[in-house]
Amino acid sequence: MNIERINLPADRSRGMASLSKDGTPAVFSDAVRVELSECTLLYISGKTPVDENHRLVGTTMAEQTEQVLKNIKTVIEHEGGTMDDIVRVRVFVTKLDPKSLHDIHEVRARYFSPGKYPASTLVGTTGLVREGGMIEIEADAVLPKK
Repeated sequence: MNIERINLPADRSRGMASLSKDGTPAVFSDAVRVELSECTLLYISGKTPVDENHRLVGTTMAEQTEQVLKNIKTVIEHEGGTMDDIVRVRVFVTKLDPKSLHDIHEVRARYFSPGKYPASTLVGTTGLVREGGMIEIEADAVLPKK
């Protein structure tokens, strides 16, 4: 078994103002890759609705969900996988109402193939690490050996 930590941004604080003030690093990886003999497990850290410059994207649940899923797609494709390789997601939201739930699933439907939907948990919370963020998603994937 081989374990590899995946870190895409060069910014050690990952755009978090509370860390960048004194150079404290954000102590997490974008993903952790575990190589097994029959497959690769990929654990993707919670992604928030920020762009590559760590700026918040979107003011609606649909816009923020789109950015979060783009961020997840970037990581999984970087590691040689596809969105269909994702087997589980955990979704954290600050707005849990019928419209938000509809918007989340409408966007998700564009990223996951019918019949290949991941197991999913959706949790309402009072806040997220990114001020103004309404959604964060973490994902687990099983990548076939090439």
